[in-house]
Parts: sequence; structure tokens; C-alpha cells
Amino acid sequence: QVQLVESGGGLVQPGGSLKLSCAASGSNFWLYVMNWHRQAPGKQRELVAGISIGGSTNYADSVKGRFTISRDNAKNTVYLEMNSLKLEDTAVYYCNARSHSDYWGQGTQVTVSS
Repeated sequence: QVQLVESGGGLVQPGGSLKLSCAASGSNFWLYVMNWHRQAPGKQRELVAGISIGGSTNYADSVKGRFTISRDNAKNTVYLEMNSLKLEDTAVYYCNARSHSDYWGQGTQVTVSS
């Protein structure tokens, strides 16, 4: 069982930056593929970025070159550094841990607005 708690969301102007964190409780964090998803109002939840057990990363085309996912297995934490934020990045961002089961955090709101 894994419990995930996201933090770091907030209000930022276009072009600004935020860094999200997702702290995981439970054991064997390093065995989980970790992902960040987001859901904007009226839209389906979408995968933003993922990082494998070995550290390989993948990104949605819409965030490539602007977002960076990383993990610190010693701290049981995954991060999402978001730069050059756009209005369309506004969404609730969810942390997801995937192994034999899927675990989700409660989400953190990111609002990009001038």
C-alpha cells in the first residue's frame, strides 16, 4: 500500500515556474513507476510525465522542454519542475504510483493566470 501526498501547487503568472512534490509513504518506493497526470476543468485526465524505476523519463508533447520529472528514492519523493508555464497548464495535478496496482494522490491545484 502506498499513500501519496502532493504539494507545491499555486497561482503563477504565464512564463513563471512551480515545482511540485509528491511524498510517498510505505515501503519499496523505488519499485514503482511514478507519473504525474493533470485534469483541467471539463477535460479528461492526461499523463504529463513519467519516470521509470531506472530513471528513464517520458513527457507529453505539450510539456516537453518545459517540465522535468525527477525522483529521489532516498526521500520517497517524486518532483515535477514546471517552467515557462502557460495558461493551458492550469489543472489539478495528480501523482500516481504504478506497480501491480495504481495509487493516486489527492491532487494539487496549479493555476496559471495573469
